[in-house]
Amino acid sequence: MEKAVKIYARPKLKDPVLLAAWPGIGHVAMILANYMLDKLEFRDLAELDAPVFYDPIGVLAREHIIEAPSFPESHFYYWKNKKGDHDIILFIGEDQPSTKIYEVANSILDFAHKLGVKRVYTCAAALTKIHFTETPRTWAVATHKELVEELRTQGLLQKGTLQIAGLNGLLLGIAKEKSLEGICLLGEVPAQTSRMENPVAALAILKVFAKLMSIPIDTRELAENAQDIIEQVKQANAIAMGEYLEHFTQPIWEQGDDDTDDDDEDSPDGNELQN
Repeated sequence: MEKAVKIYARPKLKDPVLLAAWPGIGHVAMILANYMLDKLEFRDLAELDAPVFYDPIGVLAREHIIEAPSFPESHFYYWKNKKGDHDIILFIGEDQPSTKIYEVANSILDFAHKLGVKRVYTCAAALTKIHFTETPRTWAVATHKELVEELRTQGLLQKGTLQIAGLNGLLLGIAKEKSLEGICLLGEVPAQTSRMENPVAALAILKVFAKLMSIPIDTRELAENAQDIIEQVKQANAIAMGEYLEHFTQPIWEQGDDDTDDDDEDSPDGNELQN
């Protein structure tokens, strides 16, 4: 479906890889992709023709005037990596379509393949029992056994069976159908914070991806954002614990009777600590 891609540039790229991102648990993929877009000199490459894949469900009326239907952006960017062996094609999809998901994935991969892409990366969250103050690990899964061995040398493999929901996973399955290499990097996310944005996991994945691709990227701002989130969760937990103690515990002391014996009238202490 080449007609579904609007092309803005035709750069000569050095053995490019594709990194694709859509919203998911913790917005891990989107945080990472948008951070890279902000910190590196990516240029416009192309975009999906959204009306081909997305059905609008309504319109916005602003100041009594109805606007034309709007669609989520699905944009390609490219970055030339002077220090590494691979240039990067970055695809960011603002939303996942409710239908035609298979067609979206095929269009993205077909376009990337024509630009010389042989390997595709996605990233996602891996829900675990990790505590939110722990440093998350990065897991990895791949489309081919040869890639598994390559990842093993990076210490990225984990045992067990994983299900990667949505296009962050499906894209790699379709890449395998097309005989393209595919890798998904997954950052650990505490199950109890799955509904929060998680720059901590995004940072863990970015460090791994930057190392794999020899990308010179400053991660300090993302690290600061990650620390802010950790502090917010700590404060929320402290408040929740305080409320729990207030409502579900009792003091260890008891108040004495208001009525005192005549013998106690001259006593300096009208109340006594009860053991």
